[in-house]
Amino acid sequence: MMKQLLTTSGLSLLGLLVAGGAPAFADCGEVTVASMNWNSAEVLASLDKIILEEGYGCSVGVISGDTVPTITSMVERGAPDIAPEGWLDVVPELLERGMDEGRLVKAAVAISDGAIQGWWVPKYIVDAHPDIKTIDDAFRHPELFPDPENPDKGGFHAGPQGWGSTLVTTQFYKAYGGDEAGFRFIDTGSAAGLDGSLARAHERNEGWIGYYWSPTAMLGRYEMVKLDHGVPFDEEEWKRCNTVGNCPDPQRNEWRAATVQTLMTSDFAERAGEDILDYLNKRSWTNATVNALLAWMADNQATGDDAAWHFLRNNEDIWVEWVSPEAAENIRSAL
Repeated sequence: MMKQLLTTSGLSLLGLLVAGGAPAFADCGEVTVASMNWNSAEVLASLDKIILEEGYGCSVGVISGDTVPTITSMVERGAPDIAPEGWLDVVPELLERGMDEGRLVKAAVAISDGAIQGWWVPKYIVDAHPDIKTIDDAFRHPELFPDPENPDKGGFHAGPQGWGSTLVTTQFYKAYGGDEAGFRFIDTGSAAGLDGSLARAHERNEGWIGYYWSPTAMLGRYEMVKLDHGVPFDEEEWKRCNTVGNCPDPQRNEWRAATVQTLMTSDFAERAGEDILDYLNKRSWTNATVNALLAWMADNQATGDDAAWHFLRNNEDIWVEWVSPEAAENIRSAL
């Protein structure tokens, strides 16, 4: 295989992998697939790469990205071609603009039963303090969630900048008065940093509060409780301010279950061909399937590519329903 590196508008191309030995099922050509920097998205991007290369004879380049810059690039520059795991609810205005301008096309709902986002605390904290049920309840007790750098304050843990969820978390933190309650907003810098902070807290039986989501291996490994937001979901407020970074007056809101859907650029959808579109419109899996795969990935210190190959070897009953018979034979030959 041949690897090339190139850069595109805030997204770095990590590798262009060419399927030299795979039979050409169709004139697929070159395809760019975005790999977001959290595990479920990394695995799904790897899975798409393998299936498109081995099953359909494509040349697939995998690029690193995050929700906001990736979808922005798709709308404004027409690249990358595919975002396998788009968390659409955190960028409603951007998505609406892309759809209205005919630049984006929706494919399969990647996680068929939806994904869960919100603010969580360890179950052992709730067991010891059963009065903590809501965000307000937790924010009344900064002493239970000490900041690692300043124990006199509470520490609130957020994901890295660039995640759409971090934008929403930042706005919610303002709306619920985190600073005024005696907390410090901690940018953990990466998915690994966020995971590390959560793991350390459990190892030391310490308090922890912050953003997390499901499906993930971490919530399968550690018992966590999602805090109630104390208000019903308001669609208008979500679009007006909760998902707008420069909005100065965010209000409290609920964080509903997320729609996690595959996006394509319209240019790619027009040239991809019926077989590729059929695959991308069928490829969908459940929280239970993804959680099991992510747990295997964590236990084996595996990469996204490792996990994708593991899934293909052990879950043919699932993936064979996504692909054509010819592509299925090609994939089996590669396993």
